[in-house]
Amino acid sequence: MMSLVLSISAFAQKGITIPLWPNGPEVASADTADRAELTAYLPDAKKATGRAVVCCPGGGYSHLAMDHEGHQWATFFNSQGIALIVLKYRMPHGDRLVPISDAQAAIRMVRSRAAEWHINPDDVGIMGFSAGGHLASTIATHATGDAAPNFQILFYPVITMDLGFTHKGSHDNFLGKAPEDKKALKEYKKLEMEFSNDLQVNRTTPRAFLALSDDDKAVPAANGFNYYQQLYKHDVPASIHIYPTGGHGWGYRETFAYHYQMIFELKGWLQSF
Repeated sequence: MMSLVLSISAFAQKGITIPLWPNGPEVASADTADRAELTAYLPDAKKATGRAVVCCPGGGYSHLAMDHEGHQWATFFNSQGIALIVLKYRMPHGDRLVPISDAQAAIRMVRSRAAEWHINPDDVGIMGFSAGGHLASTIATHATGDAAPNFQILFYPVITMDLGFTHKGSHDNFLGKAPEDKKALKEYKKLEMEFSNDLQVNRTTPRAFLALSDDDKAVPAANGFNYYQQLYKHDVPASIHIYPTGGHGWGYRETFAYHYQMIFELKGWLQSF
């Protein structure tokens, strides 16, 4: 058993990194040097359950916290026979379609490699942290067909684009700054509504696990809580965990006071369906 754990850990440290858009992106970025890629951490084929999670690290849509909100989760998932695919998505620079196209392409690529990676194409979820949680919840509420996830895992997510509750940096980086022209501003306000993902929940939205801190000063807990309320209202199975302290951005860090409790609760949720 110990050797198996060590082999999983060793593999999880390595991963398989591939470009997301080998023939060029579907949506061009203002930063042509910014490249999207996937790093797949696959469990031992004999242990694989067929489940996979596409992970979207956070960073305010300006950078990515790839380690504690990405790669460090590999052993946790692999030990349960779950594949983890960490997405390095491109920054929007005001063009929301850049990261959205990356996240949708990531889910499609995972499904296209289902046989090779021992994945069940009907058991592919999306996970996100902070702004990555906004991206994940955007995919969960907007994507259709083979880009739609089967479940979602959100940590201290940005959910709304309402300036009273959102994270301003994520809002501006995702949508761009508000235009001065009245007609353009009207369309901009429509986009704020469209990407306030609590307002986009319906009965087909996939089941969810949410974890946040009550004392989060960067992204108010109301983001995650309001999203949970809408999931509940629309009969979507959901589990929310609000920890009394922790602030923002703890990811997989063991310094988070409720780290082991959170891991236990997430593992239990994953085993529940």
